Amino acid sequence: MTEYSMSPFEPHRGPHIARLNWLRAGVLGANDGIVSIAALLVGIAAATSDTNAILIAGVAGLAAGSISMGLGEYVSVSSQRDSELSLIAKEKRELVDHPDEELSELQAIYEHKGLSPITAKKVAQELTDHDPIRAHLEAELNILELHIVNPWHAALSSTGSFLAGAALPFLTTILAAPDWRLTLTIVASIVALAATGAAGAYLGGSSMWKSVVRIVIGGSAALAVTFAIGSLFNTAVV
Repeated sequence: MTEYSMSPFEPHRGPHIARLNWLRAGVLGANDGIVSIAALLVGIAAATSDTNAILIAGVAGLAAGSISMGLGEYVSVSSQRDSELSLIAKEKRELVDHPDEELSELQAIYEHKGLSPITAKKVAQELTDHDPIRAHLEAELNILELHIVNPWHAALSSTGSFLAGAALPFLTTILAAPDWRLTLTIVASIVALAATGAAGAYLGGSSMWKSVVRIVIGGSAALAVTFAIGSLFNTAVV
């Protein structure tokens, strides 16, 4: 078996590409949840040891963060979906109004990819005879009509992954003993960030160590900043 055939992330593995994209989005959402909630709670915990105050801030952060992630993803993906549907409708009109020009355009695309004019014309004609709209959407726009993005799926996936990522630092902060709260939250958050960095690198086929180092450094910086801010407003009685 060659090295090429062994790679699980080659573009020709079509059915898996969309799934990998969703998994990557989930990893990013989880990472956002970890950093956002951990940084918030570390800042609050550095300012006060009042468990109720920390709990209220954590719940508010979870609600605000998950809603923001879900709504943002819904709006973004809805715009993408509207654009894709508009392009599909335009392509369908052009195929009805100008079929010869569209066939020539498809032929030109395959010639540009390296096929001879005769082969490109034959390929364009056979694809058009089989499914003209699919042939043009794939060649011209890299769109599959059956795979148009769903904003509700994206919103739910983003919200769920954010909550899943935020759960570890939130529960650690709330359940840990006050004397160990900050230390355990920071350690748990860094471990979780390293895990999401490794998962993202694995799914993307990139260097795992580089990804882990980048995400841990970035997350640690966020925790350090909010800890410093919280310490400035520390209300603990000495």
